[in-house]
Amino acid sequence: SQNVVRSTEKPPEGSHQVVFPIDPKDYTFSGLKNETVGRLPGKVAGQQFVIQDCENCKIYIFDHSATITIDDCVNCQIFLGPIKGSVFFRDCKDCKCVVACQQFRTRDCRKLEVFLCCATQPIIESSTGMKFGCFQYYYPELALQFKDAGLSIFNNTWSNIHDFTPVSGENNWDLLPETAVVQDYVPLPSSEELKAVRVSTDATKSIIPITRGRRQKNSDESCLAVFFAGDYTTANARKLIDEMTSKGFQLVQTKEVLMKAEDAHRVFQQSALEFIPLLDKGPVIALEFNGDGAVEQCRSTINEVFSGTKVFVSESKASASQDVDNFYNFADMQMGM
Repeated sequence: SQNVVRSTEKPPEGSHQVVFPIDPKDYTFSGLKNETVGRLPGKVAGQQFVIQDCENCKIYIFDHSATITIDDCVNCQIFLGPIKGSVFFRDCKDCKCVVACQQFRTRDCRKLEVFLCCATQPIIESSTGMKFGCFQYYYPELALQFKDAGLSIFNNTWSNIHDFTPVSGENNWDLLPETAVVQDYVPLPSSEELKAVRVSTDATKSIIPITRGRRQKNSDESCLAVFFAGDYTTANARKLIDEMTSKGFQLVQTKEVLMKAEDAHRVFQQSALEFIPLLDKGPVIALEFNGDGAVEQCRSTINEVFSGTKVFVSESKASASQDVDNFYNFADMQMGM
């Protein structure tokens, strides 16, 4: 059987692939006013996409893509599914967005409000009135789209913004209120075609765990829990998040990263030898919880719920803050932050 490939490149000599050239029009929204437009899951399939000169539009890209540029858009509401590379907003104003990407950048923008999942530090340049919150969104195809875009749901530095062009005495960016609700900013699509996507903006269903990021911590007690790679790592991490947040603890940050033996010595100190054999299987997933009694609650939950699974958990309130610092200092170096 012949493979059908949609591509802008020529097929290799002697290959039997049928190549349909890509029509850029299928991957562009340009010059639209007062419209609701979008692409259903499977329709972008990792290509690049361009959005430009749109006004008062609702735009939904329910698929993964290579890169997306958004230029000269005003008063638009935009959902962008997982982007393998970068998303770049230029000369946009008064837009509200939900975005998942590897790299996020804005230049010459004003008043963008963004629910963001970004694997690296988001950068703003010559931009003012920017506000950021944690990505929260669900539809059935989204988890696989994150995988296809090579993004981990646990690597989200949404609140760690770098302002390339700071102005002394002014703040060009801020965090959205904690109570901000996604559909008040980017409503669910109203068009028949796009309604077919079964979207939920319920925080508890979000594909991306909702983290506090740089917000003020409620307690001086944090706890680090680290799961090691295996068949159920993601499910286990989610389960612990559900158990802890349902008891009123807050998830501050998460990270999925590969560790070597020397990293384990730095992070796990005297219990390193117990965990080093588990590192070869793949990346670890680390979670930081915050709240009075977090360490005790985390330890008892892990004993009850994950009795057969090796998990690193902070031993005491005293050692926990050091655990958190050790792990995230290592992870930030690893991610080049």
